[in-house]
Amino acid sequence: MSRALELAGRAVRFAEGDEVDAVSHLERSGLARFAGSVVHQPTLIADESITIRVVRDGRVGTAFTNRTDDDGLRQAARRAAETADGSPRDPGWPGLPAPAAIPEVGGFDPETAELAPDDLARLAWSAISAAGGNGLRSYGYFTGAVTETAVASSTGIAAAQAATDATVLVLAAGAEESGYADASSWRAGDLDPAAVAARAREIARRTSGAGTLEPGTYRAVLEPSALASLLWFFALTSLGSLALLEGRSYHSGRLGERLYHPSFTLVDDGRDPCGFPKAFDFEGVPRQRVMLVEDGVARDVVWDRRTAKRAGEGRTSTGHALAGPAQAFGPIPLNLCVRGGDATTGELIERTGDGIYVTRLHYLNIVDPRAGILTGMTRDGTFLIEGGKVTRPLVNLRFTTSFPDFAANLLGFSRDVKLVNLSDFYDERLPLGAVVPAAASESFTIVGSGSRPGL
Repeated sequence: MSRALELAGRAVRFAEGDEVDAVSHLERSGLARFAGSVVHQPTLIADESITIRVVRDGRVGTAFTNRTDDDGLRQAARRAAETADGSPRDPGWPGLPAPAAIPEVGGFDPETAELAPDDLARLAWSAISAAGGNGLRSYGYFTGAVTETAVASSTGIAAAQAATDATVLVLAAGAEESGYADASSWRAGDLDPAAVAARAREIARRTSGAGTLEPGTYRAVLEPSALASLLWFFALTSLGSLALLEGRSYHSGRLGERLYHPSFTLVDDGRDPCGFPKAFDFEGVPRQRVMLVEDGVARDVVWDRRTAKRAGEGRTSTGHALAGPAQAFGPIPLNLCVRGGDATTGELIERTGDGIYVTRLHYLNIVDPRAGILTGMTRDGTFLIEGGKVTRPLVNLRFTTSFPDFAANLLGFSRDVKLVNLSDFYDERLPLGAVVPAAASESFTIVGSGSRPGL
């Protein structure tokens, strides 16, 4: 039996209630962060944590602890029971699920799991060496982790999964130059830190002398990192069932309608080996492949047991429950994948004609969730497209744009897709990513200019 599953099962045995479940999370991770072309913040994490949930007479209580000895688990179980006793009855409680067959997924690589601090420093140094020089310094990190998650319950659930992840992120920057690149995988051997750094350096060298741009709606090409960020913030507000049921989602009342360009197909698939695979949710329910948008038609959102009960009409969980108190937010998709298109990135630029080219987005926020309007900044590689070619660099630009409009007015997607690590945007104790292509659209709204590239 895995350590995580043994820990979760032990926690359930210590708790007293009508229903009990426990989620354990074990992590061993390393981070070699660098700034000014020097590794300056090596970090190692070895942690065990557990969330215990107790249901008594329709009242639900949870407790969290990092103390995983018997005494620590008993105390956490007692706190969860006391919280349940002091809470009002929960009319939306659907009950704990029965055990179900857990699918086999990828996502674990022994070599990544065994990365030592010296390995991380060596990989970070290969990025540093390739990005700096001639007035540029490198900033970023190389990180690698192994996690194990398990769910046990009084209904007989006993599910566990081990996973690995690795990411290299590089910002090459000088006085008025900056370029960004990243790569992620659950196999560290798939990553080439020097190539990522060289890409960041190449972008930075083209950003010197950046000009401004008048506000307006432009054609735009977004690299995968930029598209993934935009998609993720839209997903938070519109692709979960609680937002749908409460009328806060752009998809509320619109399922079955063609809302987007026919080339846009979007799924959430925790079993996809191209992403960060996840076999089950935080209640031990197997994750299902959910068709969110098919050929431009809004098909569905993701569900957990609570929202499925609320919806009725035969709805069931798609395996997207969050952990403990986070369930108040409702289920969200954690493994987004956009179907690739028929073009290279260069061909997307040619189709665009005149517009802008965006390497990545920064400081995103939600303006109007019902309309899918988001705001933020472009950063570290924004360029003008003229006559189907990338020409002059632009300063960082403020955008306030509608994701639905962007996706309804597509000019195309690239054939190649990329896994983008989105864990910085959301911490659910598991790696979060989206598999996406580059995208070109007729609709990306710029509302102002910001700072120049560089430090």
